[in-house]
Amino acid sequence: MSDGYLRQLSIDGLGPTPDLGNSGRRSYTLEQINELRRYLATVRPKEAARFFPQRRSGEKLQVITVANFKGGSAKTTTSVYLAQGLALQGYRVLAIDLDPQASLSAMFGYQPEFDVAENTTLYGAIRYDEERVLMKDVVRPTYFTGISIVPGNLELMEFEHQTPRFMLQNRGKAEDLFFRRVAGAIAQVEDEFDVVVVDCPPQLGFLTMGALNAATGMIVTVHPQMVDVASMSQFLLMTSDLVSVIEEAGGRLDYDFLRFLVTRHDPRDVPEQEIVGLMRDVFGADVMSATAWKSTAIANAGLTKQSLYELTRGAVGRSTYDRAMESINAVNEEVVGLLNQVWQR
Repeated sequence: MSDGYLRQLSIDGLGPTPDLGNSGRRSYTLEQINELRRYLATVRPKEAARFFPQRRSGEKLQVITVANFKGGSAKTTTSVYLAQGLALQGYRVLAIDLDPQASLSAMFGYQPEFDVAENTTLYGAIRYDEERVLMKDVVRPTYFTGISIVPGNLELMEFEHQTPRFMLQNRGKAEDLFFRRVAGAIAQVEDEFDVVVVDCPPQLGFLTMGALNAATGMIVTVHPQMVDVASMSQFLLMTSDLVSVIEEAGGRLDYDFLRFLVTRHDPRDVPEQEIVGLMRDVFGADVMSATAWKSTAIANAGLTKQSLYELTRGAVGRSTYDRAMESINAVNEEVVGLLNQVWQR
């Protein structure tokens, strides 16, 4: 919307009332922006989809897993920026931290050692005994409007330890199989969200396989170094073998999309550019056009457990900030394009 249109709405007292600075500059919170989106969707119904992108009747929940079993491929960073980018666009986002190290939880203000009590991770909603709770009991709000989170901590490892024992004791009960449990928990709250972003642990364990079974889309993060590409190849081979076993047992893996995202990319590095070219030759359009650039701005923001969406340009250097944001927004816009294709918009 043009500045003039928004200014006139404010003058006429329509929609939310912004804060006014000394120079008359209007400032809206994200909550107010979402209120403004709802107002515009009401008064301009023919353009409602443009203003308010939330899921409509008949559009299925999108569950996006961010995965790779190599540490340092920027899974958590990708998950944080994707969740926040979607929330800024007006989507209702649920972030699920499946990594026992719980870096995603820390980025959203939940310290795994102090703020995440027993039975309040996803493990609480998928465990095998009578202490299992409902999914809504482990979903928490965050300070970032539009994002809720299921935090993680070391308790998640209990699922990896208990699953083999349960499988030996309960053969033949298909509804109780481990790979159905994550999807079942998410289904309990699917009406409340548009997109679920799952930060998977750097391993192909039972939690990861449950997340892959629940997913409608998958993003594989990879650093453009030959060692990392070789590791990703092993990840894909192992995933393929495990997926075959799960499908034979009645599992469902029906992805709307699977994309490879090049992360921590220095576009000026010639060897990295050659690796990216190799990936595009091998995987074609399955490699995302946008790449997540390596940036000191992202690293510096992370030192205070913040993202660039939460900082001003001057906090980390204007030009560095602008380049990093250009890269981040390009990745998120591409994901939004995939969502629109799935929802046939």
